[in-house]
Order: sequence, then structure tokens, then C-alpha cells
Amino acid sequence: MGNMNTGVKVKPFGSDAQASRRFKGGFWLVVLGAALWGVDPLFRVILLKNLTSAQIVLLEHIIISLIAIPVLWKNREELKGLGWNHVGALLFISWGGSALATVLFTMGLSSGNLNAVLLLQKLQPLFAIILASLLLKEKLPRHFGILLIIALAGTYLLTFGLTLPIGHWNEFIQVGSLLSLGAAALWGGSTVMGRLMVGKLKYETVTSLRFVLALPLLIVITWSEGATWNMPAWNTGAFALVSLNLIGQALLPGLLSLLVYYKGLTTTKASVATLAELSFPMVGVLINWIVFQQIVTGPQLLGFLLIWIVLFIISRQQSEATPQLQ
Repeated sequence: MGNMNTGVKVKPFGSDAQASRRFKGGFWLVVLGAALWGVDPLFRVILLKNLTSAQIVLLEHIIISLIAIPVLWKNREELKGLGWNHVGALLFISWGGSALATVLFTMGLSSGNLNAVLLLQKLQPLFAIILASLLLKEKLPRHFGILLIIALAGTYLLTFGLTLPIGHWNEFIQVGSLLSLGAAALWGGSTVMGRLMVGKLKYETVTSLRFVLALPLLIVITWSEGATWNMPAWNTGAFALVSLNLIGQALLPGLLSLLVYYKGLTTTKASVATLAELSFPMVGVLINWIVFQQIVTGPQLLGFLLIWIVLFIISRQQSEATPQLQ
């Protein structure tokens, strides 16, 4: 696809310092957007008692689409200049990152070794970095390979501590693990495609298209699943509780997180953003500790420290020079 200018253009009278602060701010917006995904369990615990994963995702997308469709109508002029490569990127984001990846990961958890599936999913940054290099021709930060290894080590400590989850390497070669690899590839690819699209469309337009375009596929997936809908009676307290959790999950870890995330992507490289997304497992550990009384261990605290050191170093590197992607 060549070397593409995928970011927002800098005004000619803007100073280097202003551009640097804006670039650094975009990086931390990606961190915040990904961190908001970590509050998902607060809502999902109740929803999973009544609905399947596919049903939850479908209802979330319907709720968000009620907000997204008016946004798309308002920004409809932007869509006229899209090429086939942009349409392909949007379908990858919506069908791959918003629908299929979640389904594949859930299937992997139910059909394979849980720890192997979780560990393989942490390979997502590798897929994003490879695709960003191939498609966006991004130049990586200094010492990026070492920083990536440190970040992945921190994520491993957050997930497994000092234990070795895999008894034999052949546990990786199974259906569940392959499904998890597919999910990691789709999520990593979605980061790259999102970075491409926020240079072409407004970030709120990209967010809206992500949810609206995924609806037809999610309807087919949910219908093919054949599961019954077990929503409580509409006039009961249980129905109100499920409804409030569904709306909360759709708007907070769903819509708001992605608006912040895509706003940050307008000034952040995809290869760097994929490391910023590691704030998600950190928040997940905090939620488990504070809400579900799962004690944070020493190795997990070390994992927090390693990841945040990486985020700080990359952020400082980006603030030292004027961004070239804008």
C-alpha cells in the first residue's frame, strides 16, 4: 500500500512543542481507552447468567448503533471518498475486531486449555507490529524489541505470576489454541486498520462504523447459535438489573472506551498503540482485586511495574520529537 500519511495534518503555524504534547496526549488516550475495557467484568457477570456471549455482543451493538447511526448520517459526506482499501479496513475492524475475534476467543476458552489460550492471546502485539510495519511502513521506537519483551513479560506476570501454565508444548497445538491465535491476529490487525482509518475519517465516524457494520454478521452468528433468549420478565427487578448492566456495558467499556481509543490513535502509531493496550490486563487485575476480592500477588505487582515502565519510556520517546504521522 506504500508509505501512507494516515494521521491528522499539522497546521503550519503549530510549534514543535505543541505537536509533541498532542502526540504524547494521544498515546495516553489509547492507554485510557484500553483501560476502560477492564471494567467489562463489572457488567458481564450478571449478563452471563441470562444471555450467551453472542447475544450480549449483539444487544450491545444494537444499543450503540442507536447512537452511532445519527452520527454516521451527520458525517455522511466523509464516506463518499472511501476507496476499496478503506472499505476492507472497516470490514476488518467491525467483522474481525468487533465480532469474530470475541467469538473465536470465547470458543477457544471452552474448547482448549484455559491457560494456553490466555497466554497465546497475549501475542496480539506481535501481530499488530508486523502488520503496522508491512501496511503502514511505521518506524518503530528505539529499542522497541526489548521494550516489547519487557511488556509481554509484565503481562505474563499479571496473568500467571511466577507459575508455568503450560506442562507440555503440545498443549498449544489444539483447536482452542488455534482459535485464540485467530482472535489475537484479528485484534492486532484491528489496531492497524483503525490507525489507517482515523487518518481518513473522523474518529467518531470510525467508532460508529465499527458497531453498525458488525450488526449483520452478529445477527447471523446469534441466529446460527440457536440458543434461547432467557431475559427475565420485563416487569421484574431482575429485568431492570440486566437492562442497566447491558446499557452500562455498551456505553462505558463499549462506546466511550472506543471513542477515546480512536481519538488517541489519530496521533499514535499502531505499533506503539498495541503496547498501550496492555493497560487493559492491568485494570482487569485491579477490578478482580477491589470488586471480586482476588488478592494481587507480588509477581502481579511486578508485572504492573514492568508494563508501566515500558509505557513511560515510549511516551517520553514520542514527546522528544515532533510526530511525523500528523
